Amino acid sequence: MDLKNLFTVAQFIKARCKHGLKAGERRDNSYVFFEVEVRDAWTRRQLCFLDKVDPSATVAELKSLIHKHNPKLYPSRQALKLRRDGRPLGDYEVLEDLPVGTTAKLYLQDMGPQLGWAMVFLAQSVGPLFIYLLFLYRLPFIYGDEYGYTLSQYRVVKLAGVCHTFHYTKKLLETVFLYHFSHTTLSLRSIALNCFYYCGLTAWQAYYINHPLYTTPSYGQLQWICALAVFMICEIGSFSTHLVLNSIKCKEAMPAGIPYPTNNPFTWLFFFVSCPNYTYEVGACVSFAVMTQCLPAALASILGLVQMVIWARMKHRTYVQLFPDYPELRTAIIPLLL
Repeated sequence: MDLKNLFTVAQFIKARCKHGLKAGERRDNSYVFFEVEVRDAWTRRQLCFLDKVDPSATVAELKSLIHKHNPKLYPSRQALKLRRDGRPLGDYEVLEDLPVGTTAKLYLQDMGPQLGWAMVFLAQSVGPLFIYLLFLYRLPFIYGDEYGYTLSQYRVVKLAGVCHTFHYTKKLLETVFLYHFSHTTLSLRSIALNCFYYCGLTAWQAYYINHPLYTTPSYGQLQWICALAVFMICEIGSFSTHLVLNSIKCKEAMPAGIPYPTNNPFTWLFFFVSCPNYTYEVGACVSFAVMTQCLPAALASILGLVQMVIWARMKHRTYVQLFPDYPELRTAIIPLLL
């Protein structure tokens, strides 16, 4: 090979390597690697520079690459954005589909230490379970030494304590054995706020229900017996629907199939709503409020309804988007209404 041909080959290899291709690797001429600059969303300081990134790389893969540059920033701790004040990109989004050039600039927000959703649900259930028992058994620092370690004389108050304990014990067992959780996480700060909300709401209800000056329901035994019956129906219905949901496999945090009712009559609510587990949860809260005839319990059931409606409508939209043959009769949480 003469010097002229050798120089030509060298130039060819240099040009190919400049575009991120190894010598001898065959690619289409239109194929170009991306360069991704990652900056801190608050300080705008450059955190890392990712060279030769495949255009088909997902945001989740970008997070893994960033994690290699900075081990502290594990993927679940990262929120990547196109703008500093923009929305976080989903892990499934592809780099070449984003409105960026071959030299992309992304902003990273450190979401802080994270925990999985299983731990989140456990933390949100354990707190209310034990806090209610403190008021049920009237610890001296709550109502005074005179009523310390005594139970209310009213049967409905004792029954309310049993129902509350049963409800959260059931939630703990379902969290461990039934619930499907995605690989997404929640920050410790958000978990602390959630726990404070649930524990505070429980303490507010328990203080008045177990108070020495508590007055029984207006319609007496008939009222709390009817409310107890509805409460137990809702608890059994909630467990039954969770069994149905547990039988459906998930793919990347999305349901892989449509939940349908079974021979169990408590699952027949699936004929009318997408999230009967939320319907039963609201029913249990409302029946508990009727049973105790306590204003804080009534307000807690209203707050629970608002939250459940938001979650149910989100899940309903997900089902409709994923499955073209999704039953048209179904609404989100309240049959034929909402």
